[in-house]
Amino acid sequence: MANAPTVLITGATDGLGRALAHRLARDGAALLLHGRDPDRLARTAAEVGASHPAGAAPATFRADLADLAQARRLAAEVREHTDRLDVLVSNAGIGAGEPDGRDRRTSADGHELRFAVNYLAGFALTLDLLPLLRASAPARVVNVASLGQHALDFDDLMLERGYHGIRAYGQSKLAQIMSGIEFARRVPAEEVTFNSLHPSTYMPTKMVLTELGHHVDTLEAGVEATYRLVTDPDLANTTGAFFDRTRPARPDPQAQDPAARAQLWRRSLDLVGHPGID
Repeated sequence: MANAPTVLITGATDGLGRALAHRLARDGAALLLHGRDPDRLARTAAEVGASHPAGAAPATFRADLADLAQARRLAAEVREHTDRLDVLVSNAGIGAGEPDGRDRRTSADGHELRFAVNYLAGFALTLDLLPLLRASAPARVVNVASLGQHALDFDDLMLERGYHGIRAYGQSKLAQIMSGIEFARRVPAEEVTFNSLHPSTYMPTKMVLTELGHHVDTLEAGVEATYRLVTDPDLANTTGAFFDRTRPARPDPQAQDPAARAQLWRRSLDLVGHPGID
């Protein structure tokens, strides 16, 4: 990887994404920051730029990932902005409850909201940025997932029956992990690696504090675990793995089922309207 890698972080205006941006800025990384709110995105970029040894302000990209058209536009804007992308950190997401609601909601495309934001948007973004990542080899994709996982029901993927926010969240996070394994099967590790992690448990992010009112682990612990997957040279050839913080871990058994992963892959390509990997 380049000495000063180019890193795109989705969901960079709060919590783990913002703190990771500060950590990478101190290394001199060229940062591309995504957010939904333009004012928060501008403030974050200014603050992160102040952490950079050269005072370099990150490039910013605004998109609402509840809308697949905006996720695709985000990828196009990144491709127009840079001819190199060393790392994609797919971090943007919503939790199991407030501030995004405990009832079932849908995205702009009519998909169950948590599945759409936490999984489908990142899946589409990864597909659209894959040629740029491969051209920047060796590159990495890091999915910020969770130990909170729930097996997918392919007969009710959008959870129209028996909806619960925790189930929806867990399904979306398992889908991230499963797709990471499938990407790793299709793309050589010397070109791009794909790994997922549970960064820490109930960090003091807006999502956690709004819903629970307290935290368990520190934000710094989550940043260090994620930073390791972004930068550690010892992980240069590790792909298709899942980590609990810094330890290798086994996700839900459905992730080990090749037929389930293949079905998710096919359904996901159809949902995002993508032909797949050449």
